[in-house]
Amino acid sequence: MIDTFSIECFMAVSRTGSFTKASEYIGRTQSAVSQQIAKLESHLGKKLFIRGKNIALTPDGESFYHYARQIHELQKQAVQHFKNPQLGGELRFGLPEDFITIFLDSVLSEFIRIYPNVIIKIECELSLNLLERFKNHEFDMILLKMNAPEDLQNSQEVWCEKLEWVGSKLFSQNLDTKKTVPLIISPPPCLYRARAIQALEEKSLEYRIVFTSQSYNSKIAAAKAGLGITVLPKSMIPSHLYAINDTELPPPKRYPYRPVKTSRQ
Repeated sequence: MIDTFSIECFMAVSRTGSFTKASEYIGRTQSAVSQQIAKLESHLGKKLFIRGKNIALTPDGESFYHYARQIHELQKQAVQHFKNPQLGGELRFGLPEDFITIFLDSVLSEFIRIYPNVIIKIECELSLNLLERFKNHEFDMILLKMNAPEDLQNSQEVWCEKLEWVGSKLFSQNLDTKKTVPLIISPPPCLYRARAIQALEEKSLEYRIVFTSQSYNSKIAAAKAGLGITVLPKSMIPSHLYAINDTELPPPKRYPYRPVKTSRQ
């Protein structure tokens, strides 16, 4: 019989590509993880990993991964079913549109699966508008971008990331900061807008706003078309756009980009 801890170790090593990182991820020693993998390989009679400078799955390991993932998922579902109460009611949730476009589809689908009796009402807005509406009790929980999340009560910082200038490959290569810089940004009170304009004004660079939209997808389309440059966190830069590393263009990094979640207690 295959125990669930062996499955957990196998999944951790598969996903991290390292026994050391896997041990840190699951909170056990590296030797304990190695022993579990050896035990699993002995039980199956197959080598699951190619051990060397880089850890990789063998063909048998690839085949077993599909079964292990299903077992791991079923285990989580079983624990969640008995551990989590059958919550009901309505959750009013607000977040910026770019977050749901890039990050939250899998998170929300998982929440719906675990809490099928909870109705989620989601609205997308600019962060500062979300905060004002939260203060007016229009939301139960919000996810937003803040310069100083410690200023918010009952909030938790999710991650911190600096901003980058972004444009199409051709536009980025031909950008001349001695001329007027064309900007693709959201309307006020967008934090990205404020950071971009502040960076340019501090360097006394001329700029003009050529495209304005709250929509992440619309701004990406405008940048792809070569209308101008925009500002994005590094993790949100799509594959067809490029970070601009022009030394004459001041990076909008004076303040970190900090998505935080805040909810009513």
